Amino acid sequence: MGMKALVRDLYEGESLRAIRFRYGLLIFDVVTVLFLVASSFTDRSFTVEVIDAVIGVVLVVDFVARLWIAGDRIAELVHPLGIADIVVIVSLLAPIVGEGFAFLRVARMLRLLRSYRTLKRLRQDFVFFRRNEQTITAAVNLLVFIFVMTAVVYETQHYVNDKIRDYADALYFTVTTLTTTGFGDITLEGTAGRMISVVIMIFGVSFFLRLVQVMLRPPKVEHRCRRCGLGRHDHDAVHCKACGEILNIPDEGAV
Repeated sequence: MGMKALVRDLYEGESLRAIRFRYGLLIFDVVTVLFLVASSFTDRSFTVEVIDAVIGVVLVVDFVARLWIAGDRIAELVHPLGIADIVVIVSLLAPIVGEGFAFLRVARMLRLLRSYRTLKRLRQDFVFFRRNEQTITAAVNLLVFIFVMTAVVYETQHYVNDKIRDYADALYFTVTTLTTTGFGDITLEGTAGRMISVVIMIFGVSFFLRLVQVMLRPPKVEHRCRRCGLGRHDHDAVHCKACGEILNIPDEGAV
């Protein structure tokens, strides 16, 4: 097997090695985000700078590998998540740009969870995920939005706003604005700050309402009807509500 075929198998294949590799990427992203959160409360020591650089090098290798096997490399580069990856890599390898933008790395979790192969694997391996997939996906969307907006608030305000000292302050403002609580003890400076607040309220509330809607409605399972193509059904459905076709939805008790 050539090198390119090997890399393609790791990112797109169904072998045990590929499955472990993609789970490893997901774990790496989670650990990276946790490190970025924790390091925001400490002084920028030499150790933190070295860890940032190591993470940046790993992300460069990952990004180049995905670009190498991509069918349309230009589309990969200009994709919003591709641009976010580039911003993160630059911020980690050149800290003067602003290490806070590395928080955008959390958006890659959304890409992994929306990958067909990753979703398929999670459904097969975890009963809890299979039963609560829509709720988990909606929650991830909301968390990604909160973390990214927290990074934007911190990066645009902590040099000019003495009330935004660390990510805890930025997160506090983001959540109180998202929930429209608005205690008023922290406000963003200038026109740009007000526009950021508007974006958080408009898009954040939409994500939050979507999550509540998914949690309150009856659970659905992903199973495409062979006759009409309807993709979601009640977990205990026997017939398709749209056309009456027998569904034969598999579950954890099926042989």
